[in-house]
Amino acid sequence: MTNLSLALAGAWKVLLAGLVLGSGLPAVFGLGIRSLALARGGEAETDGGRPHRVGMFLAGLCFLVVLAAVVLGLLYIIVTGFGKELSFSHLYPMIVDTKK
Repeated sequence: MTNLSLALAGAWKVLLAGLVLGSGLPAVFGLGIRSLALARGGEAETDGGRPHRVGMFLAGLCFLVVLAAVVLGLLYIIVTGFGKELSFSHLYPMIVDTKK
């Protein structure tokens, strides 16, 4: 019975990571594209109206989140390749030596 509980404990972590990274990041990127469309607006395209600043802010925020996730993912892959760990014990990620 303990094998089943261990398998289920690991399965929900994999499911959560798959949802966040598999569909979450593309959804945030799509929201960024949609916010860019809001920033331009239909009036800005036809008669030169003023763009919406909120849309530009939201688009920049969405793209920043996606870029940070990509950089952290690459950093994790590179750091583990060198035999170190990526620690999130502080506010920002730090590269630390592996504990033996």
